Amino acid sequence: MTGGCHGGGVAAPAPPDTVRVALLGSPNAGKTSVFNALTGLTAKTGNYPGVTVARYVGTCRHGDARYTIEDLPGLYSLAPISPDEQVAVDVLDGRRDGSARPDALLVVVDATTLRRSLGLLAQVLTRGLPTCVVLTFTDELARGQGHLDVAALATALGVPVVPVLGHRGHGVAALRDRLAGWREWPVPVVPPPVEPVERDAWVESVLDFAGYRAPQPHRVTQRIDAVLLHPLWGTIVFLAVMTVFFQTIFTLATPLQDAVESLFALLGRLVDRHVDNPWLAGFLGDALIGGVGGVLVFVPQIALLFLLLALLEGVGYLPRAAFLMDRVMARVGLEGRAFVALLSSFACAIPGIMATRTLPSARDRLATMLAAPLMTCSARLPVYVLLISLLVDPSTRWGPFGAQGLVMLGMYLLGAVSAMLAAWFFQRVVHRRGSAMPFYLELPPYRLPSARSVLVAMWDAAKSFLRKCSTIILVTTAALWLLLNLPRHSGAELRAAGVDAGNSAAVSAYVVDHSYAAGLGRLVEPVFTPLGFDWRVSVGVLSAQSARETFVATLGQVAAAEDPEHPTRALRHLTYPDGPHAGQPVLTPPTVVALLVWFAYALQCMATVGAIRRETGTWKWPLVAFGCLTGLAWVLAFLARQLTTLVLS
Repeated sequence: MTGGCHGGGVAAPAPPDTVRVALLGSPNAGKTSVFNALTGLTAKTGNYPGVTVARYVGTCRHGDARYTIEDLPGLYSLAPISPDEQVAVDVLDGRRDGSARPDALLVVVDATTLRRSLGLLAQVLTRGLPTCVVLTFTDELARGQGHLDVAALATALGVPVVPVLGHRGHGVAALRDRLAGWREWPVPVVPPPVEPVERDAWVESVLDFAGYRAPQPHRVTQRIDAVLLHPLWGTIVFLAVMTVFFQTIFTLATPLQDAVESLFALLGRLVDRHVDNPWLAGFLGDALIGGVGGVLVFVPQIALLFLLLALLEGVGYLPRAAFLMDRVMARVGLEGRAFVALLSSFACAIPGIMATRTLPSARDRLATMLAAPLMTCSARLPVYVLLISLLVDPSTRWGPFGAQGLVMLGMYLLGAVSAMLAAWFFQRVVHRRGSAMPFYLELPPYRLPSARSVLVAMWDAAKSFLRKCSTIILVTTAALWLLLNLPRHSGAELRAAGVDAGNSAAVSAYVVDHSYAAGLGRLVEPVFTPLGFDWRVSVGVLSAQSARETFVATLGQVAAAEDPEHPTRALRHLTYPDGPHAGQPVLTPPTVVALLVWFAYALQCMATVGAIRRETGTWKWPLVAFGCLTGLAWVLAFLARQLTTLVLS
C-alpha cells in the first residue's frame, strides 16, 4: 500500500467516506511532530466555530482510504481547567461543531514520563473509542538507561502501541499501516478504573508488567540546572545571555543590513536612469524602494532574532527561563503560564494573547492579554534599530559591550518589566474571581537542536515579516506616497514660491511640505509638539497604527524626498522647514528618546486590538487597553524628553 498526504481546509466538514482521527496527548509529548510526520505538512490552523481556540487539521491518504487528522490542544487530564483543554474534551465527546465523536484516537505518550502519561490515557480509554497509543521519545528513554517492553505495554493496555520518532520519521510508516486497520484495533477487556486512587494502582500495574524503568537524571543536566535555576545565579546568567543575544543581533546583522541597503540604493539609481515618467519613477523610487525597501533592510535583524530564539528553545534554555521567571510572576500575582504567554509576545502580541487560553483563571487571562502588547514584539525591532542608530554612534562602547546592543537590551527589559506591572495593575482592576491552579512546565533535557528545525523557525518568522511587507506595509506605503505627493503643483506655482523647477530635490521638498500628508500632520501636530515631533514624525506615528514598521517606511519616504542618494544621512540632518524652530534639527536625542518610549508603550497595532476583541468577546477591553496604553505612552514620552533635555543641558 502507498501513502500520500496533503493539507486540507479546516472549515468544511469531512466527507462521509473520510475517517476522522483525533490526535491528543500532554503538552510537549511530541504531538505536533507526529502530526506533521503523518500529514506531511506544517500544521494548518483555524479556529473552532464559536471559540477562538486554534485547531490544526491535515489530511492523509493511505491506499484508498482518506483520514482527517486533527491535532487537539494539549491537556494533562480530561477534567479541563482552561478553554483549550475544554475544547479538547468537547471534541472527544462530540460536543463541538455539531459533529459526532471522532472515529478513532491516536494518543501520544511520552516514554520518558510514562507514569504521568498513563493517567491521561486511562481516562481516554474509558471513552470506549478505538484507540492506538503513539509512543514518543523512546530514544531519550534508552539514552537515559531507561527500559520499556513495548509489546508487554500493548498487552497490559489492551490497545495497539506504535513507537514513533516524529522528528526523524521513524515508525511513521508502521503507524500509517496500523491506522489503516483502525476498525480491528483491540480494546481493553476491562476499562481502566474511574476512581483516582484505583487509577493510580492500575498505572503502577501496567508499568510493572511492561518492565518500565524511568530514565536516569542526567548528571550534566542536573549540574547545569543547579546554576540556571538558582534564584541569584540563574538571574545573572539570564541577563548575561540576553546581553550577548542583543549584542549578536547588532554585530552580525550590521554588515548584512549594509549590503541590503546598498542593494536598494542601486535599485534606486536604476529607477532614476531608466524610468522617464516622473510619477512612476517617484512611486518606484520613494514608495517601494524608499518605503518598503527601507523596512526590508531590517530582514537580517528579524531573521537573526528568531534564529537565536530557536537555538535557545531547541537547546532547552527557554523553558528554564520560564521556570526562573515564575518566581517573578508570583510577585505580581500571576503564575508561570502567564510568563509563557508573555514570552510568546516577543514574536508578536497576537500569539501571546492567544496563549492566554491556557490560563485557568479568567482574571489572570484578561490581565495577561491586556499586558501582552507591552512586550517588545518583532514589529518594534526595525523601529528600535533605526532610532537607536540615530541616538547612539555604532563605535560607542560601554565597557566591553557596544552601546547600541545595551540600549536594545534595555528596551526589551523595559517592555518586559512594564508588561508585568501592567498585568499586576489590570489584575486588580478586573473584577473577576480566579483561583490558583497547578502550573506544569516541561524541562526537556539539553540537546543540540537539528539545523532543519532552527532554520525552519527562522524562515517562518522572516516569511511572515516579508508577507506583511507585501500586504499591509505595501498598501500603507502606497497610500502615504499619494498623500505625500498630492496635490499636483504647476510650474507657475513653483516659480511663484521661488522653487527652481530644475532642482528635483527642491521640488520634492516643496511638494512634500505642501501635501495632503503635511496638512494631516499639521492637524495633529499640536498633540505631539510637546514630545518634539514635527508633522513628518507625527504622520509616521499615525501610519504606525496599521503596523509599527510603517513608521520606518514613512520616514524612509520623507528622507528619500530630502536626499534620494543618502536617506539615512537625510534623517540625521532633518530640520524644521519653517516656524519658530526653522533650521533646527528634528530628530534630536531628546526627541529620539521620546520616540523610543512612545513605541515601547503605545498600542499601535490594530491587529492586536482585534485579537483582544476576539478573545474577550467585547469591545470594552480592547478600547480600555488602547486608551490606557496610548495615554501612558504620551505621558512617559513627555517625561523622557524632559529628563533627557535636563541631563544633556
